[in-house]
Amino acid sequence: MIHKERGGTKNASLFEPELRGWTKMDKMNKNNPSVSQTKMGVLSIEKRKYPRFSVELPLNYSRAERKDTLGGMVANASEGGLLVYLPEKIEIGGLLKIEIFYVKGLELDTIKAVAKVVWCDLAARESWGEHRYGLQFQYIDQNDFSRLSTLLKEVGN
Repeated sequence: MIHKERGGTKNASLFEPELRGWTKMDKMNKNNPSVSQTKMGVLSIEKRKYPRFSVELPLNYSRAERKDTLGGMVANASEGGLLVYLPEKIEIGGLLKIEIFYVKGLELDTIKAVAKVVWCDLAARESWGEHRYGLQFQYIDQNDFSRLSTLLKEVGN
C-alpha cells in the first residue's frame, strides 16, 4: 500500500489503491513552490550483488557424485554465478563441477569452478537444452576468478 508521511509516522491512506511494486513521488517545482506534480511509476530495484552479462559460452559439467561429463550452454554470467542450459534434470542444491570454454586471443581457455544449483525451470529455448538453471559459485580458484573477471569486463565493453 502507498504510504504518506503525517506527523512523523507512516499511515496508509484509505483512499489510495493498493499497488504492488508502485511508488508515489511528489515533486515540488524549485522555481515555483506552489506547483506540485504527482507521478506514478514502477520502481525496479536490482537485488543482485554482481551485474550480469549476456554471453553464449559452452561448458562441460559433471555432478559431484558421478564421473560422466555432459555439455551445456552459459547464457549469462557474473562474478557470483551463471545462468545455464543443461540437458538433464538436476535438483536444487546439487553441486556441479563446471568448466567454461572461451576464446582468448587465438587460444581456447577455460574457467573451472564448483557451483550449486539455486533455482531451476524448463527452458524456453530447447536448442540449448531442456532445463534452465541458476548456479551460484561455491568454489573458484583465484586464477580462474581473475580470468572470469577479465572475460566479463571484455564482454561489458
